[in-house]
Amino acid sequence: MSDTLPPCPRCASGYTYELDALLVCPECAHEWNAEQDETQESKSTVVKDAVGNVLQDGDTVSITKTMKVKGAQGTLKAGMKARNIRLMPENGDHDIAAKVDGFGQLELKSSIVKKV
Repeated sequence: MSDTLPPCPRCASGYTYELDALLVCPECAHEWNAEQDETQESKSTVVKDAVGNVLQDGDTVSITKTMKVKGAQGTLKAGMKARNIRLMPENGDHDIAAKVDGFGQLELKSSIVKKV
């Protein structure tokens, strides 16, 4: 039966089985729709900055507005730069992980950054 079913997209296990309209992996408990190709779905997610530029991993961005950060002593000021960003579209609103110069590692919203 597993000869005709695709392997799990998360762990590549070949022991997938059908459960109604879903495919299930017994090793990692991942469930997905047999009709959709998850790899295409994750690649189609586009993250844009505050002015509409498409962001990619490794880009440099600058902060567009000053704001307070919970648990931090200082404020995140407009114009501060974050280099070598990492996109995390599955992480909800805070879809960018970056190290901000003079501040440290943060997760940012794409709506408050501008590509440099």
